[in-house]
Amino acid sequence: MMSINTEKTTESRSRATNGFMRATVYDDYGDVDVLHIAEIPIPDRLPGQVLIEVAASSVNPIDYRLRSGEMKGLLPFGFPRVPGYDVAGTIADCADDAPFQKGDRVMAFLDHARGGACADFAVCAIDVAAKLPESMPFDEAAAIPLAGTTALQSLRDHGKIEKGERVLINGASGGVGAFAVQIAKAYDTHVTAVASGENESFCLSLGADRFIDYEKFDFTKSVEQWDLVFDAAGKSGYLDVREVLSEGGRYVSTEPDVSGMLMTLLTWPLSKSGTVMLAKPKADDLREIIRLYELGKLHVTIDSRFSLTDVAAAHRRVENGVGRGKVVLVRD
Repeated sequence: MMSINTEKTTESRSRATNGFMRATVYDDYGDVDVLHIAEIPIPDRLPGQVLIEVAASSVNPIDYRLRSGEMKGLLPFGFPRVPGYDVAGTIADCADDAPFQKGDRVMAFLDHARGGACADFAVCAIDVAAKLPESMPFDEAAAIPLAGTTALQSLRDHGKIEKGERVLINGASGGVGAFAVQIAKAYDTHVTAVASGENESFCLSLGADRFIDYEKFDFTKSVEQWDLVFDAAGKSGYLDVREVLSEGGRYVSTEPDVSGMLMTLLTWPLSKSGTVMLAKPKADDLREIIRLYELGKLHVTIDSRFSLTDVAAAHRRVENGVGRGKVVLVRD
């Protein structure tokens, strides 16, 4: 267990008593009622890591899916668990030769398989954290890491997006989708956004060139074709969209199930490929998103804000469905 450095602020020290910190945890799988506040040891900062004092976090669908036990076959055992992968805060401790200094404002996409963001402090590898510009507030920064990285890697790395292509984003108003629309436009593509009709003006404000209300029209039945279909909502499958993919078209989904993984393996040699992706924490990708933010090409939409001590309410909000943007957790 590490000791708290005496150079930390009085406020920081007040959150850490004898090497312990406040965190939201769960001791078994279940509904939101399994989440509760506990005092747990401050995580050890190992070589190559930084310790971050958490100012804000956010909730993603993966958080409640893990908490409910939906993916327990992938992450068995190991309780108590601290949910959350998105962190925005300040460096509380780092090595002298690290590319950070104590007090630096940062965001991070936590690289621990079980999360750890919903606590006073979190640790992560140096190469999954990025410095924040002063222009970016913590609540907006906390909304970015997992969702923004998922959108960027889906389009750029898995979707092989290129200038001038026709791109369709399914689930365009959600946390990942809203970032995807803006990133696709930053790559100078023609973007079709698919969402519910009430989100038409929102999606167009993000830069979408065209909007499809999925409640009125099924894009998979269209006579149009797209070079890249990114299903940020996880609602369509490769076989559903194959006919609306152009020759050489690519389909990318964020739904990590067995059939999706099999689809990735079976379609890679075909002219129309399908990929199910899982985002990988990378500081370089966070820096790219920050660059787009500073250029004014990417804006953060916050659906709602909850206290970091009320994670259960935030989980409930995400489980009930979020129409636009991200649900953020902020320090009291």
